[in-house]
Amino acid sequence: MLGSRSRFTPGMAVRMFADGAIIQVSLIAALGVRLFVLVAFQATAEIDVTERAMRCVSEYASTAWPLTAICLVVFYLNGFYTYGRYYQGRYKALVVTQAVSQSFLLYGFLLYFFKNEAGAIHVPRGALVMGWLFATVMLVSARVWSQLWDRVVRPEREAVVRRSSGGRHILVIGGAGYIGSSLVPKLLERGYRVRLLDALLFGDGPIAPFANHEKLEIIRGDFRHVEKVVEAMQGVDSVVHLGAIVGDPACNLDESLTIDINLSATRMIAELAKSAQVERFVFASTCSVYGSCEGVLDEHSRVKPVSLYGRTKLASEQILLGMSDDRFAPTVVRFATIYGFSGRTRFDLVVNLLAAKAKIDGEITVHGGSQWRPFVHVDDAASAVGRILDTPQVLVGNQIFNVGSNEQNYTITQIGEMVHQHVLSAKLSVSEDIGDLRDYRVDFSKIRNLLDYEPRWTVDDGIQQVLEAIANGEVTDYRDAKYSNVAFLTQEGTTGLARDQWARDLIKLMASEAESN
Repeated sequence: MLGSRSRFTPGMAVRMFADGAIIQVSLIAALGVRLFVLVAFQATAEIDVTERAMRCVSEYASTAWPLTAICLVVFYLNGFYTYGRYYQGRYKALVVTQAVSQSFLLYGFLLYFFKNEAGAIHVPRGALVMGWLFATVMLVSARVWSQLWDRVVRPEREAVVRRSSGGRHILVIGGAGYIGSSLVPKLLERGYRVRLLDALLFGDGPIAPFANHEKLEIIRGDFRHVEKVVEAMQGVDSVVHLGAIVGDPACNLDESLTIDINLSATRMIAELAKSAQVERFVFASTCSVYGSCEGVLDEHSRVKPVSLYGRTKLASEQILLGMSDDRFAPTVVRFATIYGFSGRTRFDLVVNLLAAKAKIDGEITVHGGSQWRPFVHVDDAASAVGRILDTPQVLVGNQIFNVGSNEQNYTITQIGEMVHQHVLSAKLSVSEDIGDLRDYRVDFSKIRNLLDYEPRWTVDDGIQQVLEAIANGEVTDYRDAKYSNVAFLTQEGTTGLARDQWARDLIKLMASEAESN
């Protein structure tokens, strides 16, 4: 998860310069101590102080630069300037001590082969040992101080910045996606300062309308990479994690990649947020965790995901809520099936897809049809996140909220019939091939009663929005891969495997439990 280790950055150059300075100061200190001992404990008549001092200067000049070069190379190979900054506590001290020892031993080994060179001047062994001791102590101390700064001083300074900004600095991970491109402008309108972290796989079109906003900062990067998340999380009060591979077909293309992105990365992001003392953490989950269950389901109902997508989201929920304490209390939002237009519209969702097919192809094909689904417009989904961020943490921390409305629970057949009412010329047909086994109705009373949340859009409104966009030429080909997660990933290819065995094992366990039930 650490990403590339070879990319040279200005920060690496600064750290290398500082380490080089420490090595040279250590050598000067060692030679100075040795000179002091010689002068203090030998008769003045037996030693020429000036000559001895000049010899120390020559010993320094012949030793400092090759020793420094060797140290920096060894330090780099030990990861001091890439992943080494993620080491903690005693392990960091051990790694530093080991690298310094390797460097001085290597220098001593090379010195052995050149000791008989005529006229060569080398630092005495006693001074070299003292230099090793001084360098080890100073380098370990420097890194301990850096760690204390990150843990104590920096959080205090960032807290002052947050207080001065009114505690309104938000990181939106996946902010250029379907929900994110609708959420970010809402947050900007409310006066929040927003930092957006997104790989921008679909380009910057979804965020182009607000990309130049004075309160928006855009970081392009993969949220699986620790260094990008650490960079993006500096100084923020809240994190909204929307990033994921979404939808059953897209998740099934590459199981390992899905687990890597949807589960492993989520835990890493939450751990970093907790360490950074982020005040709020909102996680985008899905009502797909209910799977196939009878009755009307609320946040306390049994969950039984029937897909990899649902299982990765449920596992993420469990990990996040398990991390909760008096300072870190995540909020989980289980979105209903989303429809409607945003900056990055999708046509791999049932309402949008059926409406587009009716208008362009003149047909509405429903698979199965009796399966229940709850629905919510993407604009209302984004508004729910905004409502949670505006609500006192004591009411939303360590809570799960279904996001949608009781009035928008429909069967797939009912959705097809609603589309048909808008496009009477289209042919409505029902296929017995179900494919998608999810079947659930959801109760949304909690978010309505506790947060006074009511969606503004209806499914009829969403269907009409799609039809108007097609009529106005805003959408010319709903089959374009950019409108579909599974089509885009199929076209671009899926690369990378899950690197955390624990995540794969957890998903397998959840799948076996679902089958046994």
